[in-house]
Amino acid sequence: MPEQLSVGIVGASGFTGAELLRLLVNHPNMEVRAVTGDTQAGNNVADLYPSLAPAYGDLTYVRYEDAGLENLDLVFACLPHRASQEIVGGLIDHVDHVVDLSADFRLDDPLVYEKWYEVPHNVPDLIDRFSYGLPELFRDDIASKQHVAVPGCYPQTAVLPLAPLLRAGAISETGIIIDAASGVSGAGRAPKQNTTFCAVDEDFSAYGVGTHRHTPEIEQTLGTQVVFTPHLAPMNRGILATCYAKPAAPTSADELLSILSDFYADEPFVHVSERLPTTKATLGSNTAHISARYDERTDTAMIFCALDNLCKGSSGGAIQSANIVAGLDETAGLPLVGLMP
Repeated sequence: MPEQLSVGIVGASGFTGAELLRLLVNHPNMEVRAVTGDTQAGNNVADLYPSLAPAYGDLTYVRYEDAGLENLDLVFACLPHRASQEIVGGLIDHVDHVVDLSADFRLDDPLVYEKWYEVPHNVPDLIDRFSYGLPELFRDDIASKQHVAVPGCYPQTAVLPLAPLLRAGAISETGIIIDAASGVSGAGRAPKQNTTFCAVDEDFSAYGVGTHRHTPEIEQTLGTQVVFTPHLAPMNRGILATCYAKPAAPTSADELLSILSDFYADEPFVHVSERLPTTKATLGSNTAHISARYDERTDTAMIFCALDNLCKGSSGGAIQSANIVAGLDETAGLPLVGLMP
């Protein structure tokens, strides 16, 4: 394994691409060699994202076909679903590692993908070549494969707090409810009618009720059905999930926290505490914050998780898994603590 990996980012003009660029500045073993952005081709990265100017002042977006990605060690693909399929087939046998941030290789069953994304999967034979990039649950599988499908931000925020309790048999597999709220950056950089400042400011709304495409991903990873309702919050970044479940046996908040603490005791990027998590505490970090409560009156377990949707929830998580497949220190280049104030 070379000491320094040459890296390309496809779709680097979007928020996840920009976050990758921010994080990779401090990575000791990865060097960005090419960034694509067809709509920004010929423009400097620094002109679109002035915050990146000190590190990438001369870096220019190029069209995908002009990037020469097949000569690199690792490529991060930051494209929307379906668009990623169109390029991964041409990359997967020419670079050592493809780390895909779209939904195209997360679901095991291409028919489930077609049902929820309303388009056929064009390269279903490639799905098995990707691991599901959630190291806290699937580290061995990630290490055994060359390519990674990065989980969605909502699924990570739901799965991380619920999976240990399900595996321990502490909560029932039926009747799980997940209410989660995300910042507007989760909708991407492209302008949309419902994500303009005037639409979002001073507003809080549910959307994708019963139809959100992250639902089958959550269910696949947890192994059970859930009721999942996402909400749009008037903030730039961050997700907070509040999960409700029925205990499988008599329990308490201390018992729930003990299970979670034991499960994540050796995980560098999961912090379990009695303190209720907040999105602000995770800002800019690759760490998920988890807590739990038990409502004795209604016999309900309440489990909470907050993370930064652009860092741990996407680009930071992508680097974490890329470190694993490349045989590097899993924590390399990743911030542990958030920004305050």
